[in-house]
Amino acid sequence: MNAADILDVDVIEGSLTPAIVGRGVLVFKSTSSTNDVAWEYSRNAANDGLAVFAESQSSGRGRRGNKWLSGDSASILCSILLIDFPAGPELMTTASAIAVAEAVINFSSVNARLKWPNDVMINGKKAAGILLESRPGAGANNYVIGIGLNVHQPRGFFESTELLMPATSLDIETGSFNNRNQLASELLRSFDRWLEIAKSNPQKIVDRWSSLSTQLGTLVTVEYNQQRFSGNCIGVDPAAGLILQLDKGGVRMFDASHTTIVKHL
Repeated sequence: MNAADILDVDVIEGSLTPAIVGRGVLVFKSTSSTNDVAWEYSRNAANDGLAVFAESQSSGRGRRGNKWLSGDSASILCSILLIDFPAGPELMTTASAIAVAEAVINFSSVNARLKWPNDVMINGKKAAGILLESRPGAGANNYVIGIGLNVHQPRGFFESTELLMPATSLDIETGSFNNRNQLASELLRSFDRWLEIAKSNPQKIVDRWSSLSTQLGTLVTVEYNQQRFSGNCIGVDPAAGLILQLDKGGVRMFDASHTTIVKHL
C-alpha cells in the first residue's frame, strides 16, 4: 500500500475551511459501520458536520438492506453527521448525490453521472452509492449521510462478486492511482458547498441534478408499494422525489424511501 494513501486526519483536514461539513474528522482502521459511529456522536450538537472515515467496515449497508462491499483500504467509506439540518430527505438525497459526483468530477475529470436516487455512475457502471438516514432532532431532522466510493478496486474484484448492477472504481476509469486523502478532502469540500446550496437555493440542486442525470428524458420503470409504474422521467422534485409522465397518463412523483428503480421489461 502507498503510505501517502493511508487515511490521515491531519492530511484530510489540512486543506479544509468548512462552514459545516468537516469541522471534525475521525478515521478508524476498522468499524462495523461508519453510519453507526456517526449516530453515536449525534447526542452532542457540537458534533454537527462531523465526518467519520474507515479503512474497512464489517457491516456496511446500502439501500433496502443491501450490503456495501469494499475491500480493505480500497474505498472512501465515510459518514457525515448533520444536526437539525433545515432540509427534507428528498432534497438531501439529491444534494448528496450531486456532492459525490461533483467531487469525483473535480478530482479526476471523469464524466460522473447520477442514477436516481443515490447512485453515482461512470461510463454506465456504479462507482459510488449514498445511504441517507434521518432521525427527528430538536428543531429539524438529524441526518447521517453514508458514502461508499470505489477507488482502488481492480476489475477482478467486481467480476468475482455478485452485484445488482455493473460496478467500477476510480482507478479503473482513470487508469491511474488516486490518492484517497486528497479525494476525501475534495469530497468534504463538495458536501460543504452543496449542502449550503440545499439550504438557500433548492432550485439550483434540481438544475444540477438535471444536468447530471442519466434518466432525465428516458423511459423509467419503478417499483412503489409492490406495484410497478413506467413512464418518461421529466424531472425531480426537491420535496417529493422523481417525476414521471406515466405511460397510462398523468404525472406522478415517487419518493426515494419507498421507491426502487427496476429494469424496463
